[in-house]
Amino acid sequence: MLPRSVDAVVIGSGPNGLVSAIALADAGWDVLVLEAAETFGGAVRSVEDDGWISDRFSSNYPLGVASPVIRALELEKFGLKWAHAPLPLVHLLDAEDGTAVAVHPDPEGTAKSIGADHPGDGDAWLRLYQQYVAIREPLLKSLLTSWPPVLPGLQLVRKLGSAGELLRFARFMAMPMHRMGQELFAGPRGAAVLAGNAMHADAPMSGSVSGTMGWLLAMLAQDVGFPVAAGGSSSLSGALVRRAERAGALLVSGTPVAGIDVSSGRVTGVRTASGETVAVSRAVIADTSAPVLYRSLLPDATIPAGLRRDLDERFEWDYPTVKLNFRLSGPIPWKSSEARSAGVVHLGGTADDLVHLSADLDTGRLPSQPFLLIGQTTKSDPTRSPAGTEAVWAYSHLPRGLADDESAGKLAGRMERAIERFAPSFTDLILSRDLQRPSELESGNAALGLGAVGGGTMQLHQQLVFRPTIGLGSPRTFVTGLYLGSSAIHPGGGVHGACGHLAARTALRDASLIGPLIRTLPTATLRYLQS
Repeated sequence: MLPRSVDAVVIGSGPNGLVSAIALADAGWDVLVLEAAETFGGAVRSVEDDGWISDRFSSNYPLGVASPVIRALELEKFGLKWAHAPLPLVHLLDAEDGTAVAVHPDPEGTAKSIGADHPGDGDAWLRLYQQYVAIREPLLKSLLTSWPPVLPGLQLVRKLGSAGELLRFARFMAMPMHRMGQELFAGPRGAAVLAGNAMHADAPMSGSVSGTMGWLLAMLAQDVGFPVAAGGSSSLSGALVRRAERAGALLVSGTPVAGIDVSSGRVTGVRTASGETVAVSRAVIADTSAPVLYRSLLPDATIPAGLRRDLDERFEWDYPTVKLNFRLSGPIPWKSSEARSAGVVHLGGTADDLVHLSADLDTGRLPSQPFLLIGQTTKSDPTRSPAGTEAVWAYSHLPRGLADDESAGKLAGRMERAIERFAPSFTDLILSRDLQRPSELESGNAALGLGAVGGGTMQLHQQLVFRPTIGLGSPRTFVTGLYLGSSAIHPGGGVHGACGHLAARTALRDASLIGPLIRTLPTATLRYLQS
């Protein structure tokens, strides 16, 4: 039996939902978390079978380690342990001779690898990393802890030192990845590291902000590495669950929410698929995709016409994902010796190659030579597979609009052949393979619409005040007391907890004594913009 009434309901127990629940419960609210699946964690889940541990969705968490939101929760006190491979990241450049570039734990080692052909590129990497370190804390706080980021933004400006440097940094952050690589490096290695990291997102390599994506993940690889949660990604979710329960939140799994009740423009409760109703006195936070919230959970008659039109005609998912999970009888026999000790391997060639591949994805062509993001999880965490074996996953992307099972199967075959080119006899090691098509990803987690893992495209036209549609860029919705607290809002995809943090922070402010003063105008503005 569920409680009849609570201060707040959080729909969904992904990292954002759990972060929201923790923040509200820490503030003394009576919080109920409802999860449709039988296990908590959303897209941060792993399964164990016969000594093998498989991360079913996300796996490597540089943002989880670096995020001020996650760090503040002190999850290590609740059982979380991070595990690192000897090398965080290797990017494979040439299948013929095994040429690769590596991010080492020591920046000097990375500089040596990047500058192998052009020594000046190694120095450029060190300068780039030093500049990142100088602004790291205010930058991460600006991105992940507040919206709009007024105070951390002012701290960032002070770190940059002058108006000229601020403008240069703004230009840098707006640059396409391809141009950024050309300006920073004379040779192919440094640009390839940026390009491979940019491919984690879905911004075209020649499009604005793709440089930001590649730069930030490359800097995080150097700063905190690409760790996994020891024992599987469910260890991270488990720590969040224990932290939420310690704060006093009630978590209930296997309980899908069928609808959200609204009266006179204000949220009043939620209804479960089994027919129970829970009254809500303060807030509902939805850790769901934007389409699920607005098309499935809210009464259709309440949706403003403009918002409905934007979702139908303008909302854009990120690229569909195809994921292969391998059980191998031994390590992948990479031609590159560095790749044999890397936690993450990027397989995709030069930055120029990735520009062409990006164009294929954006013009609806199935790539003949796909980019692969490969996680060698046993390298990071030996508990992931029996002694002498390797647990490995690889994912790649389909073009938008091409998320069918047949296309996914074709891409999966090309993915295996791509690994074989860089690691001859790889296929001889396969004990078993498990293909997760976009349809399986979505059925496993409804927030991953069409197999998209980022909550919607991260391109500029769907960022900030345009995320998920025209609005204010905040977690508020047109319904008073209802907040969207998933990767569908700023700052978007990634296991950093920022979206849930921002939703809870906004809900707490709106419920405070000055709440009527600070929430009325934004809510009215949203209703006007989305009408």
